[in-house]
Amino acid sequence: MRIDGRENNQLREIKFTHDFTKHALGSVLAEFGDTKVIVAASAEAKKPKWMDDDDNRGWVTAEYSMLPSATNTRCKREREKISGRTQEIQRLIGRSLRACVDLTKMPNLTITIDADVIQADGGTRTASICGGYLALRDAVEKLMASGELKENPIIEPIAAISAGIIDDEIKLDLNYQEDSHARVDSNIILTKSGKIVDFQTTAEGEPYEFAQMIELFNIAKSGIDKIIGMY
Repeated sequence: MRIDGRENNQLREIKFTHDFTKHALGSVLAEFGDTKVIVAASAEAKKPKWMDDDDNRGWVTAEYSMLPSATNTRCKREREKISGRTQEIQRLIGRSLRACVDLTKMPNLTITIDADVIQADGGTRTASICGGYLALRDAVEKLMASGELKENPIIEPIAAISAGIIDDEIKLDLNYQEDSHARVDSNIILTKSGKIVDFQTTAEGEPYEFAQMIELFNIAKSGIDKIIGMY
């Protein structure tokens, strides 16, 4: 039994609250246990400056931040220069969401996903991706209703979850205390059909076995299937 009473293959309590803010095209409060992230989608009728003039694709990008009071010790706002960790996470969110859309069906349109962590207890990037997908989906539905999009660019849902090896046991959806003591830490992002978007698995101490990698993947897939079922 884990410190919060869960079984090893059990998710934390998960909740998605849609239309959490009124001005965003799509907004979701994603709650994974004590981790809470506000995710909002906005759209602009333009494409990135680096994209060629004859490239008619749209784009999906992301920004990620943590409020100073999100953790038990105050973290400084990243006003002038963002940290390497923040860059890594927001690139991961953007890559993940682009993997579930056909960019050719949203020409000259950029959708930005903003993920702001208001309370952190492990799994902020995976919660941001799940909330980000739902905010993106809500934004797309409104853009189609207004005629700004002619067809739905979303190919299929995606979701993300963490897993890890702690005291030689494989556990799903780690909170902060578990994550900070994990011998192996993994973040898995899959499509509804089971295709792999990202499979980040790192040994923090001694290496792990191939069979354990497969078990990490399988426990994560079972959790992702449940999350997508909540959508």
